[in-house]
Amino acid sequence: MLKGVSIAFRAGLCVLIIGAGVGVQKQLKSMKKPPGQSENAERAVRVEVQKVTFQDVQKIIESTGEVRSKDTLSIAPEVAGRVVQIHPKLETGEIIPAGEVLFEIDPRDYQARFDESQASIAQLTSTVSRLEKQFEIDRDRLKTYKRSKQLSEDEYKRVRSLYEEQKVGTQSQVDNAEMMFNNTNDSYDQLSQSLDLFPIRIQEAKSNLASITSMATLAQTSLERTKVSVPFDARVKEVQVEKGQYVSPGAPILTLADDSVLEIAISLDSQDARQWIRFDDTQSNSELAWFKGLVQVPVNVHWSESRDEYAWKGLLHRVEKFDPQTRKLSVIVRVLGTDSVRPSKGAMPLVEGMFCNIDIPGHVVRNTVKVPTEAVGFEKDDAGFQSIYVASESEDSVYRLKTVKVRASHISGNFSYLTEGLSEGEFIITTRLINPLENVLLATEVINFEETD
Repeated sequence: MLKGVSIAFRAGLCVLIIGAGVGVQKQLKSMKKPPGQSENAERAVRVEVQKVTFQDVQKIIESTGEVRSKDTLSIAPEVAGRVVQIHPKLETGEIIPAGEVLFEIDPRDYQARFDESQASIAQLTSTVSRLEKQFEIDRDRLKTYKRSKQLSEDEYKRVRSLYEEQKVGTQSQVDNAEMMFNNTNDSYDQLSQSLDLFPIRIQEAKSNLASITSMATLAQTSLERTKVSVPFDARVKEVQVEKGQYVSPGAPILTLADDSVLEIAISLDSQDARQWIRFDDTQSNSELAWFKGLVQVPVNVHWSESRDEYAWKGLLHRVEKFDPQTRKLSVIVRVLGTDSVRPSKGAMPLVEGMFCNIDIPGHVVRNTVKVPTEAVGFEKDDAGFQSIYVASESEDSVYRLKTVKVRASHISGNFSYLTEGLSEGEFIITTRLINPLENVLLATEVINFEETD
């Protein structure tokens, strides 16, 4: 019986322990708090944006070129001789006024030839005058000889007739009359022949006079060429002559530059030139095919070494040549000397050899948007469109990224000018993004690049 009581006691104790455990478990479970719920919020990408504003922009064509003098003259002696005098300022870099003598060649030989030719001219002039005067005298004498010839002929006939028909006189008288007639006839014939030769002799003398006169002109020209003068206010570029040096014709010894007009040859892509440079066909009625009607617009010239500090005013002057290999136009910009020494910026003059940037105003582009070039995709599709990111306002009034296609009319400096694909008031993302997700949430900050340009 005690054994049965012990088993029942153990069973009851187990039940009690199990019940207590269940109760404690429930108590602990009631005390347990549920874990906190974390919110999975969308993070916004911070970007700078520019509001789309359309405007008319004049295309500026940019190029570079080296300044050169419009006229450069190489001077070579035209006569041979020893240099006996040179200009005191005949040194590289000096300015010599127009009309002054640069150098002189020994003129003594040329002076002697000129003097000799002048003496020959005087002699031949006198000969021509003497022959013409003698010609006039002999023509008058010929009239007298003709009358004498006629009289002697009549006398001879009379004496012979008397002697032969009437037996008056003697044979000796007939012979003397015949002799007199023959003498006067010979004198007449000789003078007549001499008169026939006078025009030939006079013409020969005049021809000799003309020849000597030409030689005198050449001698005078050679004498004048012993002194070489500068034809314009010239800058001396190169000197290869000294006093006492013997010089020969045709060998250049001086190089002069005329800085009153400077020119800059710049290279332009033919497509850009066709699209942007202005031509006016109504300005010329010429039928020539060369680039007629080029509008000579004012241009800005900047020194490449200091673009912001030095600038000059120039003029688009002409198309110099077209290169068929590179398909580029060589265009000439001209700067007058008065403008080159008085720059619009800075103090230094524009001089030959400077490398300059040229800004040429072209056509006006209508309804364009100016954006940083880095905000526009590099690749173009077959239609010429590029990609750009815009901040588009969604239905929940937040801005999200959207890709649109745009077309650029041109690029100038660090900016592209867009003409298609955008609407007024849109926001262009100007921050450089690498493969962003479409429709990603944006946190925007508006930047005005018109003010920061």
